Amino acid sequence: MARKCELTGKKANNAFAVSHSHRRTKKLQQPNLQWKRIWWAEGKRWVRLRLSTKAIKTLDNKGLALMAKEAGINLNQY
Repeated sequence: MARKCELTGKKANNAFAVSHSHRRTKKLQQPNLQWKRIWWAEGKRWVRLRLSTKAIKTLDNKGLALMAKEAGINLNQY
């Protein structure tokens, strides 16, 4: 499974690790992903998703059904 947020699509970012002498080596900045169980009211069941912490905060405002519709995922498969 890819390290990717299932609702927002966040994934790793390429960056440089810069040392004190300013040598630059490549590194990956991974998103902060968490497994989260969320109550899906329309389906009347729990849904387990791998979400970024930013998506968890946004989920409180928008709601699961709206965010899933924007992401284009079918919650019946989870």
